[in-house]
Amino acid sequence: MPILKLGDKLGEILVKAGLISVDQLAKALESQHGTTKRIGEILVELGMVSELDIAAALSKQLSVPYASAASGLLNPPKGQGLEQLVPTEFARQHLVLPLSRTINSLTVACVNPLDLLTMDNLSRLTGCDIHPVVTTKADLEVAISTFYGEDTMLQEAIGHSYQLSNGEDLATEEVLNLDRLKEAAQEAPVIRLVDLIIRQAIKQRASDIHIEPFRERLSLRYRIDGVLHEISPPARALHAAIISRIKILCKLDIAEKRLPQDGGFMMGMEGLSIDFRVSVIPTIYGEKVVVRILKKIPELLDLQQLGFDERELGLFQSVIHDPYGLLLLTGPTGSGKTTTLYAALSAIKTPKKNILTIEDPVEYRLDGVNQVQIKPSIGLTFAAGLRSFLRQDPDVIMVGEVRDLETAEICVQAALTGHMVFSTVHTNDAPSAVTRLLDIGVAPYLVSSTISLIVAQRLVRRLCDQCRESYEPSPALRERLALGTGPIYRAKGCEPCSGTGYRGRVGAYEVMEINEQVRELVTKGAAAHLIKDAAIRNGLVTLEQGGLRKVQQGLTSLEEVESVILMGRT
Repeated sequence: MPILKLGDKLGEILVKAGLISVDQLAKALESQHGTTKRIGEILVELGMVSELDIAAALSKQLSVPYASAASGLLNPPKGQGLEQLVPTEFARQHLVLPLSRTINSLTVACVNPLDLLTMDNLSRLTGCDIHPVVTTKADLEVAISTFYGEDTMLQEAIGHSYQLSNGEDLATEEVLNLDRLKEAAQEAPVIRLVDLIIRQAIKQRASDIHIEPFRERLSLRYRIDGVLHEISPPARALHAAIISRIKILCKLDIAEKRLPQDGGFMMGMEGLSIDFRVSVIPTIYGEKVVVRILKKIPELLDLQQLGFDERELGLFQSVIHDPYGLLLLTGPTGSGKTTTLYAALSAIKTPKKNILTIEDPVEYRLDGVNQVQIKPSIGLTFAAGLRSFLRQDPDVIMVGEVRDLETAEICVQAALTGHMVFSTVHTNDAPSAVTRLLDIGVAPYLVSSTISLIVAQRLVRRLCDQCRESYEPSPALRERLALGTGPIYRAKGCEPCSGTGYRGRVGAYEVMEINEQVRELVTKGAAAHLIKDAAIRNGLVTLEQGGLRKVQQGLTSLEEVESVILMGRT
């Protein structure tokens, strides 16, 4: 066993344990630069190790006990003062969980026992000597939520909502007056219920919260990793008060129930600044609200972590640093196009470049980038904004979406006159983006002379590395899909992934380089399938092949690729 020095860090331990190479550690450290993530998180995201690998290595090398959710060691007793000894805010922020206490010592579960600053702060807080037990981040987050009771608190609040209604039909909006509605929305139980619904959604990594009224019930759903999941709903009678509370947070008109409304608010949680974008629409049973959750985490905007293969990443990075041209991203709504564009802007922004974006809506705020929100009601459309941009001495322009001929022509003209333009279109694959521009009226010679690269993409759910299981597909299936001889994994389900078998998402890409043969076909206005055939001969990896590569790498399952890519669904 390698001898560890006091100054050894996690990366050095993993190298000594033989889990990663020195080159892999250097690559991870490079990816970590400019982020607030720990090196262990970066290594897991790059697929070099799993959380379990890290925990096992630390346990062995430091002679620290390892505890998993299955072992039962992450279930500390309640009622013995541990909750007061280590407050919930400290536990959640620093990812530590008190397990047991003697007179002068405290045993805690943590992800990284080498984090001496946290251990020292915990010792000062509790007045105890700290004895760490190592576990995985996924298991620890679940254990903290269970111990400190936020999951239970939400369920109790939902249960209490049925008692609150007490037979009063607060959902029958015809009998509500405005004063009663405001009063109900400002009552402490309603405020607490809405707060817990939002907090629980964030803890479960939801991107959206759906609150929907029906005749006799209320529906509460979270969209997690692109899939909607039913959550135990509050009482139907509190629907109007809940919607009014959300409207008050957004400064919307709580008296207006006939027309759609859009708004937003911001809150801080566990050191993160989180934006919430809210959409309210009237339905036949009352107002439905969707809350989009937008975390302001710059490190999410890292090209290295999006899922590009090495060749694809090289092409993409080369083009985004070009002085002029047109880069198009394509795919259905929710396929991650905007995130990829933000990652590109993050990679190229410097004080030497003037970068402007026009978006609908502005989802993330990027320091050093001038971002504009379109407002069609006052005439600020994509086209109008773009015309003004060209008088702002831009180097790079990002257009949220090419929707019409006027916007497309300005993008093309900007690319022709020495600007780098990023934008998106809605098509199923990369070659179809060309025919989309031709269909809306852009001249073929302009399309062929300006487009530098087209990227089609989809998001597939990432297999949970705690519970994924290998299996052997039929030889015929292996041969038909060219899966090779390596292990193939499928979803199983465990507590950290809420029984889904998946945790997070990763991109599958189709990166079409515009070579001379493709350019000639575009100039002639050729059909998309002819352009695609030429691109494949030039080395294009199709979306289907990209998805199957993710299967071979153990990142996702055949079922997920089949549903998202092979059958054309998102």
